[in-house]
Amino acid sequence: MEQPINVTEIFGSDVFNESTMKQRLSDHIYSAWKHCIQTGSSLQLDVANEIAEAMRIWAIEKGATHYTHWFQPMTGITAEKHDSFITPTGDGKVIMEFSGKELVRGEPDASSFPSGGLRATFEARGYTAWDPTAFAFVKDGSLYIPTCFFSYTGDALDKKTPLLRSIDEVSREAVRILRLFGDHETQRVQVSVGAEQEYFLIPKSFYAKREDLRLTGRTLFGAAPPKGQELDDHYFGTIRTRVSNFMRDLDEQLWRLGVLSKTKHNEGAPCQHELAPIFTDASNACDSNQLTMMVMKKCAAKHDLVCLLHEKPFAGVNGSGKHNNWSLCTDTGKNLFKPGDTPRQNAQFLVFLAAFIKGIDEYQDFLRCTVASAGNDHRLGAHEAPPAIISIFLGDELTSVVDSIINGTNYNDPKKSVMRIGVDVLPAIPKDTTDRNRTSPVAFTGNKFEFRMLGSSQSIAGPNIALNTIMAEELSRFADYLEKAEDFDTALQKLICQALTDHQRIIFNGNGYSLEWQEEAARRGLSNLPSTAKALPRYISPKNMELVTKHGIFTEAEFRARYEIHLQSYNKLIHIEARTMVDMVMHQILPAALKYSSDLAESINLKKAALGDSIAAAAETSLASRISECCDKLYEQAEALYRNLKNIPSNSSLEATEYCSDVIVPAMESVRKSADLLEKLTPQNYWPYPIYSDLLFY
Repeated sequence: MEQPINVTEIFGSDVFNESTMKQRLSDHIYSAWKHCIQTGSSLQLDVANEIAEAMRIWAIEKGATHYTHWFQPMTGITAEKHDSFITPTGDGKVIMEFSGKELVRGEPDASSFPSGGLRATFEARGYTAWDPTAFAFVKDGSLYIPTCFFSYTGDALDKKTPLLRSIDEVSREAVRILRLFGDHETQRVQVSVGAEQEYFLIPKSFYAKREDLRLTGRTLFGAAPPKGQELDDHYFGTIRTRVSNFMRDLDEQLWRLGVLSKTKHNEGAPCQHELAPIFTDASNACDSNQLTMMVMKKCAAKHDLVCLLHEKPFAGVNGSGKHNNWSLCTDTGKNLFKPGDTPRQNAQFLVFLAAFIKGIDEYQDFLRCTVASAGNDHRLGAHEAPPAIISIFLGDELTSVVDSIINGTNYNDPKKSVMRIGVDVLPAIPKDTTDRNRTSPVAFTGNKFEFRMLGSSQSIAGPNIALNTIMAEELSRFADYLEKAEDFDTALQKLICQALTDHQRIIFNGNGYSLEWQEEAARRGLSNLPSTAKALPRYISPKNMELVTKHGIFTEAEFRARYEIHLQSYNKLIHIEARTMVDMVMHQILPAALKYSSDLAESINLKKAALGDSIAAAAETSLASRISECCDKLYEQAEALYRNLKNIPSNSSLEATEYCSDVIVPAMESVRKSADLLEKLTPQNYWPYPIYSDLLFY
């Protein structure tokens, strides 16, 4: 019988969190750290030294022998270089030391990380700087210290630095708005984020036999099985014992690391599951999600499983996304997207709502680009994910409020005078006043917005940087206007009404999957960027460039570097997938099909010799003919794909992306279609790797 987990006892036990700091630091040092967090000021070296010493003692007690500056380079995953605590004493012995300087700053080799042209490859220096707002933790015998990563010239080489910049910026502009409403208590506005994580689990033995899964994370081939997810019997169904054991182990590991793992369940597709956390601040939510993906993979291996985080590992069933729940909360505990109890509070809510709606409409292309990737191209626009068109779902009641403001009617009674914002009473809006719209890319769900377009494998930093910066820009414009107003209430009424009127096109409560919506969106003038190749050129538009540089989120060089990295990442992934396809066709699929064809020919000859009948073995003859024809076609298509790979443009990343999207991807689809037909014609004992029935229904 398994031992029960004492969650309250183990939660955060492997984290050097605030509770541990209170116990292990002097009051003076703890207060200095707290002041640093609250004001953003630098830590003095003596403070860092004492924190480092307390951290070292605590980590060694936890079994750590090394420390690492844990950072998030522009690969989208995390990176770490481990150094031991040992220092030689000169007599053949060592002592365990860790200084404030080692805590605060590191210098990993940065030469092989993508930089998008920010630095030359031969320039190896990169620096890590401790992020004191994020807690260190012990894992696998090392002390992990969350850090930022930057170049010798000070350029941000990671995803965390611009995220922290955007968090500060939206806080500053939100506080300006709150001051106008008489809130002088709030000192900081926190971005609150919860990232729901979808994933697949398959047996390790099957994974090992599939080259496509091992090299690309998804199945490049696979005929549809007789049963998929048609019966919806997996969704929220009973969790099988093997998976339940994995989930229990995963929860325990995450809880020890202070990750707020809350919900677990089966998702729509066979073998698909979801983990959802409790909300926390955006920076820690990003760290926690990266940690969650890392622990998922290691934990799965312990249970002879493999965790697949690709956006579309299996064709014909749901892909995996990541729902990013985003909101703004004051340091006094008030959610700024929660309707209030008084007309004044509701007026404040409407200001933040109008700013969000205006910002998403104006910068819809920017937000779309943050989720563009080769993996997500298989998912966005399909019937299990939002379309590639950005829109906002508000629900019936809130939409009625917005309409009343736009149309100049009273919400409670259209025959009455115009509803005066901040004077008339806005009716209470319950959290779930309208059923959720799962086809909406951006949905209001009571006190937050759920951005549903993220791919399951991506870092949540990019989309949250965009949301934060967009919101900061609109709040800044609103504050500039209202601060100069002679009559605040009149200006407020005009501002909100104008913003909602000008940007109501982005509000859509209907079926985002329908063809009618695509036509309607085009009439409204909304962007429809169905692929990475179509989306990414919009990333560095003058409007987006001005937005991020104005607010100090990126320099122009940093922003262009990220654009270049997105292009290169897409090109490399498509190139790897296409080469893997050719390799599997030539070395696995064709040999298997030809062996079966040869055996059929032998069977035909034996039957004819035995029966002496020209019509004997009709089934075998017909089947052999179909297989031969399909093999010839597949061989030609694989050869064509291989030739196309040699013609990928090398002088421009954008040209290469467009070529991959327009030429390579369609060629890959043709190869797959022929290979999947061969799979249906060939007995399973001949087929060189596990098929979908094995993988999805093990």
